[in-house]
Amino acid sequence: MVLDKLGSSLKAALKKVAAAIFVDTRLIDEIVKDLQKALLESDVDVELVFQISERIREKAKKKPAEGISKREQLIQIVYDELTELLGKEKKELVIKKPHKIMFVGLYGSGKTTSIAKLALYYSKRGYKVCMIGLDTHRPAAPEQLQQLGEKIKVQTFISKNERDPLKVWQKYEKQLERFDLILIDTAGRHSLDAELEKEIRELKKNIKPNDIILSLSADIGQAAKKVVHGFHTSCGITGIFLTRLDGTAKAGGALAAANITKAPVLFLGTGEKPQDIETFDSTAFISRLLGMGDLRALLEKTKLALEEKETKKLEKSFEEGKFTLIDLHDQIKAMQKMGPLSKIAELIPGFSQVKLPKDLLQVQEGKLKRWHHAMESMTKKELENPETITSSRMARISKGSAVSSGEIREMLRQYKMVKKFFGITKGKKMSQKALQRIAKKFKFKM
Repeated sequence: MVLDKLGSSLKAALKKVAAAIFVDTRLIDEIVKDLQKALLESDVDVELVFQISERIREKAKKKPAEGISKREQLIQIVYDELTELLGKEKKELVIKKPHKIMFVGLYGSGKTTSIAKLALYYSKRGYKVCMIGLDTHRPAAPEQLQQLGEKIKVQTFISKNERDPLKVWQKYEKQLERFDLILIDTAGRHSLDAELEKEIRELKKNIKPNDIILSLSADIGQAAKKVVHGFHTSCGITGIFLTRLDGTAKAGGALAAANITKAPVLFLGTGEKPQDIETFDSTAFISRLLGMGDLRALLEKTKLALEEKETKKLEKSFEEGKFTLIDLHDQIKAMQKMGPLSKIAELIPGFSQVKLPKDLLQVQEGKLKRWHHAMESMTKKELENPETITSSRMARISKGSAVSSGEIREMLRQYKMVKKFFGITKGKKMSQKALQRIAKKFKFKM
């Protein structure tokens, strides 16, 4: 999970509040110390941590509003301080066609990959998007951008031999006018030196971008403040794309630095795949850290992974209590696009505490292909009612598909596990109302 360690520490602190008989000065000090430790371990600036601590202590002294208990008041104070730390108001890009977004950042910040993620994100929302490579310093940069463009089916403009980024822009400037959104990749450096500043300012002057987004790696630590401030001073960034939130990055320093410099975090990169992108909302983000879920992020992630036709089919299967081996195959394929089920579950309110079966929907691509071969050797009745597959039928299927009986049994076990986990009973609707509501929302009437 994003900031997993911080989330665990915060949940543990709030559990102390919930379990306490009295909320007194001793408990408040204990919670503040737990919070300080969690934030400092997440690379949040020391001075800022102590400012937050003092505010919590001061607010906790006040009498709670009528109908609110001392416990509830303390939990609310902690929640409010954390959302304030990460930027209370959600900021969104307003796309005015044609809209030009120039990306800047240091080497290794994931700038080029972030551009591709944003391109996919907006192309899925009906915008005519293109990318242009103006990073003429890193030899492989234009080819990388082009490969990503082909992968996500977004037109890309590059020049492999030209070393002047401004000339590359001028070469394609007229062609770019027919697009709604133009995403611009620029050069990076190991640090924001004078040469890079000059190049970025020159490009800004000639391109006149609507937005300048800084690609910032979550593992940068407390150096984030200096980097964000440096780029903001040199070119006036309008937002931040925070990358590498899928690993063990602490990220607290990067998130807090962004808020201090008033350059809002707009997007999060949560994985290596083009669809691993989320818009940033501090209230929803903190809710997830505290185990409260985030339905909006789940719906965004699902829309990027699934086509509308697939989601309607899945919804119908769940609603009617029909779940076949074909549904299992399609569901696993979809989950492979979205990421591990444990990662998805944390987005569902009230579901992050559920203990998931370890192997639920975690199937390798090669194994899934062999399962598909086995399905092709089954009858319609066997596909729709896997319970009818006896030992003799399994031997026949194995022989016809060249898939071992052991793997077929594993597939049937996975089928039963998924069916049981989601509470699917033939002829009956799902027993888990929360998941049923989510399935209905998969229609994506947005």
